[in-house]
Amino acid sequence: MKIHDVIDVVEATNSTLSGSSFENVNLSGTSFNNINLSGTRFNDINFSGATFTDSNMSGWSIDDVNLSGLRLQNANLSGAEFTGCRMTGARIDGIPVQYLLDAYKAAKKD
Repeated sequence: MKIHDVIDVVEATNSTLSGSSFENVNLSGTSFNNINLSGTRFNDINFSGATFTDSNMSGWSIDDVNLSGLRLQNANLSGAEFTGCRMTGARIDGIPVQYLLDAYKAAKKD
C-alpha cells in the first residue's frame, strides 16, 4: 500500500506493518500503544515533547542527540555507559554530576 501526498488520519489496529518506510511524514500528536519497534531505525527525528512510559529500551544505542531537559524517572540504567557527553547542569538524585565526577577524581588521586 502506498500513501503519497495525503492529509488524513490513519488508524491501524491489529496490523503488521513491518518493513514499512516513512519519510517526510508528520506524525505529531500521534499515539502509539502496544507497539513492537524492535530493530527500528530512527534518523533525523524530532521527539521534542515526546513521552515514553512503560517502555523497554534495553540495547538502545543513542548517538549524537540533544537530550537537554530530559527527565528520567524510575529508570533502570544498569550497565548504561555515557561517553563524551556534555553533563553541564545534569543531576543524579539532586546532586550535580560535576560534583560527583570531581569527588571521584579527588578520591582516585589518594
